[in-house]
Amino acid sequence: MRTLLSHAWVLTMDDEGTMFRDGYVLIDDGTILETGASSPSVDADLTVDCKGGILLPGFINLHCHAAMIPFRTMGDDCPDRLRRFLFPLENEALTPHLVYLAAKYACLEMLLAGITTFVDMYYFEDRVAEACLETGIRGYLGETVISQPSPSARTDQEGLSLTRQFIRSLSGEKMVHAIVAPHGTTTVSAEVLRSCSDLSQSYEIPLTLHAAEMDYEMASFAEKGTTPVMFLDGLTAVHPYLLAAHCIHLSQQDISVLAHKGASVAHCIGSNAKAGKGVSPVSDIFKAGVPFGFGTDGPSSGNTLSLFDQMRLFAVSQKTKYHDRSLFPAKDIVYAATRGGARCLHLENCAGQIAPGYHADLVLVSLDGPHMFPVYNPYSALVYAANASDVSMVITDGKIRVRDHCLTDFDLLKVRSDLYKAMGAFMHSAEQYRDII
Repeated sequence: MRTLLSHAWVLTMDDEGTMFRDGYVLIDDGTILETGASSPSVDADLTVDCKGGILLPGFINLHCHAAMIPFRTMGDDCPDRLRRFLFPLENEALTPHLVYLAAKYACLEMLLAGITTFVDMYYFEDRVAEACLETGIRGYLGETVISQPSPSARTDQEGLSLTRQFIRSLSGEKMVHAIVAPHGTTTVSAEVLRSCSDLSQSYEIPLTLHAAEMDYEMASFAEKGTTPVMFLDGLTAVHPYLLAAHCIHLSQQDISVLAHKGASVAHCIGSNAKAGKGVSPVSDIFKAGVPFGFGTDGPSSGNTLSLFDQMRLFAVSQKTKYHDRSLFPAKDIVYAATRGGARCLHLENCAGQIAPGYHADLVLVSLDGPHMFPVYNPYSALVYAANASDVSMVITDGKIRVRDHCLTDFDLLKVRSDLYKAMGAFMHSAEQYRDII
């Protein structure tokens, strides 16, 4: 099916920063055919007037735990909540069906916010894959491997086995891809981390984990005279397929190693700042040539599944940290949310740009909101003014998933109702933690 998107402010995100003030994009099924100024005389099965809105590549969310929707607003201000109640409650109340329904809701929430691709680490990821395929969002999904009993595996070896099965089960899928996802540097044994790294390199798929995030993590490695990154490097786990999440506490040596080995960073400023953990030295990471993009983290950690929030928080936190208002111009920030994410996932040749041959994964941001006038610089409007509610259309794989700010194939209230009904046992289990949540 040929679709012509006309009268759009097209941000191609190419090397030259090409934009078309009154431009068009022609797509055929799941691929972009062409883009340019004005609207051509071509045959199209569907023509959509973008009414001057900003059209750009879909956002890429590099770190998420999508199915944690039931945990949202739970213990937001509680110190050390991961060990105090998140781990225990997951083991007590998480089920495959609850994960599926929560992931489905999260996928729809992300689509409404213009996210067309996300990286996920959680449990029962086969059910997350089911939600992705149903909703039409691209997912890079990893079954959490952790050296303690989890909802889906009693041991880390069982978790590794599930990962291998998951990789095989998704072979040939176009929209959903398996990755390797050990939980973190202090929650997985060195032996299993090495096995995870070997698996990632063997299949040439992303390896993602939490790294250099927690104070107790840093203290633990400091006692051994090292850092989380140097520990991973000693396991040969720092390589081009490594996507390290958070990376708040990095030394210059850590950054040099990440750059030299070709690793990438998923920066999650929303959850990091909310938890008071600190601000990652992304300016130094960027100057060293380490690819980076943004992650929302889970809906429990960052609450919102929107990269608009991450872009704005990133801008103000980096400028404040380095006392430099000129640091990270808005265009660079939009780049990180789109093409930067694609680079981290080794998708440079098929995602993150509006160019012939690339995935037809697009987001249209309306300028109708009172806060979106006037617009001198579209990148600044996206970073400093726009919200998820300004997303008027989203296309993945050439199919319109959101139009006129509404989902085209799903009733979000119905999906929410189904999820709420399935949360009964979960909410009952959560009551035992009432005094801290």
